[in-house]
Amino acid sequence: MSGDRMKKTPGSKEKAAVFVARKRNFTIAFLGVFAVFIISSLATGYDVAGGFAAVPKAVHWMASNFVPDEKAWSRLPNILAKLIETAFLSVAVTVCAAVCAFFFGLPGTRTLKLNPWVGRAVRIIAAFFRNVPDVVWAMLLLFSFGQNILTGFFALFFYTFGILTRTFIETVDEVSADCIEALHAAGAGDLQTVFQGILPSSMPEILSWILYMIETNIRNSTLIGILTATGIGYLFDLYYKRMDYASAGLVVLSVVLLVIAIELLSNQIRKVIL
Repeated sequence: MSGDRMKKTPGSKEKAAVFVARKRNFTIAFLGVFAVFIISSLATGYDVAGGFAAVPKAVHWMASNFVPDEKAWSRLPNILAKLIETAFLSVAVTVCAAVCAFFFGLPGTRTLKLNPWVGRAVRIIAAFFRNVPDVVWAMLLLFSFGQNILTGFFALFFYTFGILTRTFIETVDEVSADCIEALHAAGAGDLQTVFQGILPSSMPEILSWILYMIETNIRNSTLIGILTATGIGYLFDLYYKRMDYASAGLVVLSVVLLVIAIELLSNQIRKVIL
């Protein structure tokens, strides 16, 4: 009996040491984040207590000013037209970026076993496009294309292209190696392997990511529209600067309802394909 206790003691000591180490690391991380928060608040002059105290007033102001009135509801047809334009733009951007990202990302996959230097270059390019936010792309492209829908399209396209290239590379790498080897053994070329092996196996995940990016781009295109003076974002900016808060509130409400509808539709599609 004493021998069993002696055997269990080292294991229990190791578990206790691991628990203490985790607790210490958690405490250090928490204190570090709290210290960064305090330093940031002091550097920016942010009043934490004042911020929380202003929340009830802000809620009351929004409830009083952002509620759509009769004048706002009369603008609903124009708002819906711009909302549909924004939704179509998001779908077009996502589909175009998905097609380009899939074929661009294939050399970056380990499944096809192509040139490793080309694969590394593809991953670096994808990381660059992914890490530059779409708002930054919009500000850069404004100098070349001005305020128009083409600027918004390319800003969303570049960011979506980077995100999907990376995710498609990882999705393709998860395809069963046995399927690829069987196709190669049967004499299939690279294109045949892609369309007969990789694409059918990874299609559910690819469609799921495309649906997710459509939802994301609908949200992002609203902000991009403020910069490019297009779509539903332009209407919100116009009404807000006119201090027509009731119409601006109707724009926000329409965007929220559209995003919820798209998400519900996407969930139903995912249940079918997954």
